[in-house]
Amino acid sequence: MSRPGRPPIFWEVLVVAIVKSLLLLFTKRDWRGRANVPRTGGVIIAANHLSWTDPLLFAHFAYNSGRWPVYLAKAGVFDIPVIGTIVRKCRQIPVHRGSTDAARSLKDAEQALKDGSCVIFYPEGTITRDPDLWPTTAKTGVARLALATGVPVIPVAHWGAQELLPYGEKKPRLFPRKTFRVLAGPPVDLSKYAGLPMRSQVLKDATADIMAAITAQLAELRGEKAPDTPFGETESQAG
Repeated sequence: MSRPGRPPIFWEVLVVAIVKSLLLLFTKRDWRGRANVPRTGGVIIAANHLSWTDPLLFAHFAYNSGRWPVYLAKAGVFDIPVIGTIVRKCRQIPVHRGSTDAARSLKDAEQALKDGSCVIFYPEGTITRDPDLWPTTAKTGVARLALATGVPVIPVAHWGAQELLPYGEKKPRLFPRKTFRVLAGPPVDLSKYAGLPMRSQVLKDATADIMAAITAQLAELRGEKAPDTPFGETESQAG
């Protein structure tokens, strides 16, 4: 049976049974905007990054929204006994940082999108360093993939993962149970970049549009005003 963008049934059932059981035990959920996540076809979900627990918590949201989450994970994870086998069988994509194979991960992600996968990205590339936990400046890989494939980019903001495991800490704060809040928006309108050569400025502008959408979602989720200029970006860069 064809399962575009999904792993073999055995591995999906095994991982979901383990991960969902733990997350239901230790977290509460406040999810909004799930109707904005397409149920079929290649799609990029672009999200903010608050904690090392983000991928598991967010995978739960994606799965319950009808999609199998595909992440780009450090290549070293694939070499860990047992865990490496699981992430490989679950169709995650290895990232070979600092090597001649580094660009291969984007090629693999592009092919996954063409095959109908739901690929989840943190455009910032790392956990935010903003003191107030707003999104910071981002890398252009997501924009490059979106323009190359034409798949929709769904901007998603989340809040609460930083309470479960704050950045810099190694031991999660399991009790009391934390609420993981998610707000998914409609696709980012990148139509004005269609057909343009993927030069540096085009990619930067498309990336800025994606990050602005994520930040707007987060501002709504938090009920606060986001900063006018992302942390790490100077006024001259912004204007």
